[in-house]
Amino acid sequence: MNQRVVLFFILIFLGRVSFSAIIEGKDKTYAGKKLTFYFYSDPVTKEENQLFTLNFDAEGNYKTEIQITKTTFVFCEFGIYRGQFFLEPEKSTELILPPLREKSFADQKNPFFEPVIFWFKIQNDNGLNKKVSDFETEFNQLTGKYFNELYFRQSKEKYDSVVFLINQQFPNSGDAVFETHKNLSLKMLQTEVFRIEPEKSAGFISDVNENYWTNPAFITLFEKIFTNRLSFDAKEIQGNEIKKAVAQSNFSILLEHVQKTYQIKGKTAELALLKMLHDGFYSGEFPENSILNLLNSEKFKNNSNKTIREIASNIGAKLVFLQPGTKAPVICLKDIDGNRKCTDEKTDKFKYLVFADNEMVVCQEHLKYLSRIDELFHKNLEIILVMRHTDLIEMKMFLDKNKIPGLQLIDETGDIIREYKVKSYPSCFLLDESHNVVFDNVKSPLDGFEQQFGSFLQKELFERQRNQSR
Repeated sequence: MNQRVVLFFILIFLGRVSFSAIIEGKDKTYAGKKLTFYFYSDPVTKEENQLFTLNFDAEGNYKTEIQITKTTFVFCEFGIYRGQFFLEPEKSTELILPPLREKSFADQKNPFFEPVIFWFKIQNDNGLNKKVSDFETEFNQLTGKYFNELYFRQSKEKYDSVVFLINQQFPNSGDAVFETHKNLSLKMLQTEVFRIEPEKSAGFISDVNENYWTNPAFITLFEKIFTNRLSFDAKEIQGNEIKKAVAQSNFSILLEHVQKTYQIKGKTAELALLKMLHDGFYSGEFPENSILNLLNSEKFKNNSNKTIREIASNIGAKLVFLQPGTKAPVICLKDIDGNRKCTDEKTDKFKYLVFADNEMVVCQEHLKYLSRIDELFHKNLEIILVMRHTDLIEMKMFLDKNKIPGLQLIDETGDIIREYKVKSYPSCFLLDESHNVVFDNVKSPLDGFEQQFGSFLQKELFERQRNQSR
């Protein structure tokens, strides 16, 4: 065989060859819009990484070319929707978009708003995405029709009937992506209907190719099995051994526990352990430094599997993000007057970051109280507002009328809000002069920041003065 051909297949195996995927089409109702699509970094952190953006021109035309190494699950939130599909290499795709419907004012302000999830239909498509879309429609209809019999009565007859009808309508297609999606969905149904314990259902995921670990059906079943399992296992009869192994950062004992308890092995067992460590960190039941030491251990950093190495790195980065002492991302945005400003321009004061939505009454009241905070601490504290993009005229009128102090930045795209993982307003952070995070749980203006910062500042200035005198 030609050496170049051999090299090509080796590179494919290593995941180093990329292929083009083209998305193009036209929808006049979306003229001037922009849709950004993301993929999951891994099944544990589920960090949303931007992959591509569709920019619709004045006529509604859109076209973009993306380089990918494999069939990739992608998704996009726009208006009231969350659309998703599998992006396939070496294919040209035309998306069929739903009727455009923006969020209502109430939807925008509701922190519990859930988008309408759907699978994109593809123009003139009889391949993977059509099969997945058709499967999801039929699967949801059947499980909805027999909901009581399945979930309340745990009827094996109805479960067998659903599986039979699904397999009859969707026989083995030979498409590995679709077959994995179908089988994982049916396994999830079986697990829920018959209340199968994680120890007895985990084995099913051992044979799932790591290329499918970020597909939604895998993530759903994986989370069902392993969410908060480290805390659960630590409360069992032999739980003290688990706690001790975590405290001592003993990788071998923890991995052996996962392998024996859940009857999985290899990289799947390591993936499960990573999920358990991730959840254990946030549970507050285990020493945080011990978990970070495990993630930074040679067993993960130099793991023979590239995917496991990357996931461990992703988790480690997530766990320390915006933790006390870490560097917070510098924010560079336009201010209310259209001038570009950055949050690291002044280095002689602490920085109080306040993410706010001007259209929310509760935020307005918090913002008004910033005048008092500025009055008390202006010598040592810089107030920085990061405002959600709303009507700029109304925002400026409110800020001017109430004489709101501080640097007033506008997050027009929402990228900074996403980067700082802001889920509700107001959300606040305290940084030092070098842009490092000071401590957790920073109070909002009306919820005690005055007392929190005042107490901290008094101790901090005393310590600095004492250190200078030595």
